[in-house]
Parts: sequence; C-alpha cells; structure tokens
Amino acid sequence: MKKEKILILGAGGQIGVELTLALRNVFGTDNVIASDIREAHPILKDSGPYVMLNAMDANAIHEQIKKEGITQVYLLAALLSATGEKDPKKAWEINMQSLLQLLDLGVQEKLSKIYWPSSIAVFGPTTPRQETPQATVVEPRTVYGISKYAGELWCQYYHQRWGLDVRSLRYPGLISWKSAPGGGTTDYAVEIYHEALKHKKYTSFLSENTYLPMMYMDDAIRGTIELMEAPAEQMKTRMAYNISAMSFSPKEIAASIQKHIPDFAIDYAPDFRQQIADGWPQSINDAEARAHWHWQHKFDLDKMTAEMLSNLRGAVL
Repeated sequence: MKKEKILILGAGGQIGVELTLALRNVFGTDNVIASDIREAHPILKDSGPYVMLNAMDANAIHEQIKKEGITQVYLLAALLSATGEKDPKKAWEINMQSLLQLLDLGVQEKLSKIYWPSSIAVFGPTTPRQETPQATVVEPRTVYGISKYAGELWCQYYHQRWGLDVRSLRYPGLISWKSAPGGGTTDYAVEIYHEALKHKKYTSFLSENTYLPMMYMDDAIRGTIELMEAPAEQMKTRMAYNISAMSFSPKEIAASIQKHIPDFAIDYAPDFRQQIADGWPQSINDAEARAHWHWQHKFDLDKMTAEMLSNLRGAVL
C-alpha cells in the first residue's frame, strides 16, 4: 500500500488542531505536516512537523508538496459565516481561490486525495428546515454558504473532468473544548460552556428556541477520517455529504448544563447572527453517509455536555 504523506492547510483552526493530532495517530507524526498562516497553535507546538504557509500562496504550497512528497492535502483555511459577512469579497476570494488553486495542484501533482470541508451554510431559507435531505433546494444567503456550495460544484467538476479524488462533508455546528471557535454562527454552543464554568451565566446571541444541527468535535474528526479512508467506490456523490449527530436550541443546551451546574443562568440578546441562523436547517438527514460509508455518531447532547465540562475543568486546573 502506498505510504501517505499529508499536508494540512489551516491547521490552527477549530477543526485543524484536533484533526492534525488524530491524523498523526493514524499515519505517524512525521507523515502529517501541519501549516497555518501564523505560528503553531499551542496544542500543536512541538507535536510534529509544522510550517508557516498562507493557503492563498499557490507557489509555496506547490513547493511544499514537491519537497515533502505530499500525497494528500486537507484544506481547512476559510473565513466562516459571521466573519465572512463583515467582508464578503475578502471571504469569497479566500474561500474560493484557496480551493481552486489546490484543485489545480491536485491534478498537476496527481495527489491521491484532497479533503475540503463544506457546511450546512450551503442551505438557505427556501431549503426544507426539518430533516434536510442530501439533494434539495440550495439557496444560501451568506457569502460563506455561497462559496461553500460553489466549492462543492468545483470539487465535483474536477472529479468528473480529471478524476481527482476530492471528498467533503457538510459540517453542522462543531463543539470542542481544545480550540476556540473561528467566527461562526453556531459558536454560542462552545462559548456557553466556558461562561458556565467561569461566570455561571451566559448571554446567547441566538434566541432561546433557535434549533440548529450540532456535533461534538470527536465525532466530526472521526467522521472526516472515516470518509477519507473509505474505498472510492463507496463515494456515491462528489458533492459534500450531509453529516449529522444532534439538534438543539440555546434553551436546551442550558438545561443540559444545569444538570451539572444548577445555578447556571442564561439570557438572550439576538444579534445579526440570528438572521443567519434563521436561514439554516433545524435538523439534517444524513442517510446517504450512513448507508454509503457507514457513518455513525456517538455523542448526544447530554454526553457531550458531560465531556465538555469535565475537559474544560481539567484544562483550567
């Protein structure tokens, strides 16, 4: 079997930190090179090979691919939903140019696989909000969602035209204790745990009954690696796969926290992110991922809450 050498672009982000560590456990520390535009994240520091790379610098990335004999690239660098709305043209440029140049490098250097994450942000207010299916109406209203859906189409095109093996998941909101969120609309579901432990209160920027699809990071990382390791014949779509675990509201996550911190209090002050959330699905149907490559989640809300609070307490101590 061919030995894989992996480059991760955007390794310092919320997904990148944990995915880097997980891939090193699978493929070996020296076979996974982490990179980002800034110095290594504290968790990644001294954990393995690291280079500073700008995901927009095609020449530097190409040089790294050739120098290290890279066979797989994970492109995680992006401007997320809430951050992207502050500078839409910049978000479009970063999210699209970084992908298109990597797809070209993938063809040129005959990379075995590329991973590029999509998001539930591809869906919009005209999409069925309950049990959103894999193939449905897609009319995103944010530049992040627009760029992600366009990127899915480009990935499919490069597979059909040149046989490039590009794989993708439509992540829901991701919740992790190891790294900070990166400017997304679902970030409240990470912030709330920190504030519960620090101050026993939290002001949510989404209203109490705003339901959104969510996932604990452990499930997301495992699902990503399982997708990438699945045989190519199991990939029945070259658009991104829906992937799901749970769906809850700020009111429900607060109730879950109160089982551990009874005097925790929450109030609500919806901001511009509420409008973004109102255009997204409340729950996701991921039957195709479960059927095609046997995806299964392990964490529900209460199990995730127990893990988050326990790990955050340990990190503080």
